[in-house]
Amino acid sequence: MKRVAFVAVLGLAACSQQPRQAPPTATPTPTATARAEPVAATDSDDHAVPKPGEQKTFRDWTVACDNVARCAMASLGTDADFPAVTLQVARAAGPDGAIEIALAMPQGDGAAPATLKIDGRAFAVVGEGLSGTAAEAIARALANAATIEALDKAGKRLGTISAAGASAALRYIDAQQGRAETVTALVARGDKPSVTVPTARAAPRVRAVAFEGKAATLAPALLAKMRRTAECDPSFADPEPRAHGLADGATLVLLPCSAGAYNEIDALFVVRDGKATPARVDAPSGFEETGADSQTPVHSVINGDVDGGVLRSYAKGRGLGDCGVMQSFVWDGAQLRLTEQRSMGECRGNPDYLPVWRARVVRG
Repeated sequence: MKRVAFVAVLGLAACSQQPRQAPPTATPTPTATARAEPVAATDSDDHAVPKPGEQKTFRDWTVACDNVARCAMASLGTDADFPAVTLQVARAAGPDGAIEIALAMPQGDGAAPATLKIDGRAFAVVGEGLSGTAAEAIARALANAATIEALDKAGKRLGTISAAGASAALRYIDAQQGRAETVTALVARGDKPSVTVPTARAAPRVRAVAFEGKAATLAPALLAKMRRTAECDPSFADPEPRAHGLADGATLVLLPCSAGAYNEIDALFVVRDGKATPARVDAPSGFEETGADSQTPVHSVINGDVDGGVLRSYAKGRGLGDCGVMQSFVWDGAQLRLTEQRSMGECRGNPDYLPVWRARVVRG
């Protein structure tokens, strides 16, 4: 998938609609999610209980807000068309909440859009034209849009984006961020001053133990016991478990337990002193988060991967990867803690998942 101008920081087993045309040539990966930024080790752990935000769909747009009230809305393919170009609008919370615009081309590496045409009015979408006042101008134009087109630098149309539901999604963001009836609102605009808009909430802090210890040796008898505990599929060809040593002397084990066409279920265990116990997790993970039945009685991740001291899960709603849940976890010495979650609940051709939860990681 070619991302043209993707600005930084931004129930799924059965999808809502199926596109009729060719699918994207590339899909997102768990490592595409933004990593929570480490903060000073003197900061404490807030022990917040994760409460990911809801995702709502208004016709051909879907929208979600995270726990710090940053909201993003994404265009979707229509019943008759798989999108050649997708558009995302994000806005930070607070009186001065900045607006960001991102375009992507999920079907391949074609010519990059240079212009976004809304009801015949042209907006540049290259260089600095995706944030600040230029982004706000695009967002305000979307509030009353009837037609949206993406053009290349020669003026050739690359694709269209449905305007149906865009105004309702922007109005939802106004409401969720407390902007309704203020001068900062994009749709529900009023005369109230910007100072009446609630300030952005701080992301909760999570103290993390580093993934830098020596991994324990997993004896065959211990692995067999773990598979019985997790009730792994006996017909599943047993790939090697992935063991990751932690700085506190424990070992985190990702035990491949079963698989489908595009998802591998990895049961989570912690090994200490030669004994394995199911890992504790502070939020629903993997298929548990999507509402699908994993048939595994212990916590699991989907297509699990450890990178940079972060455990990632990527539960696909279908093989195209245009819907599902991405999650990131760290180990705090007692349990795995959710530090980021992104979701796309609509299987309609847009693989740019929307952030619904974020935390700051405290290391050391």
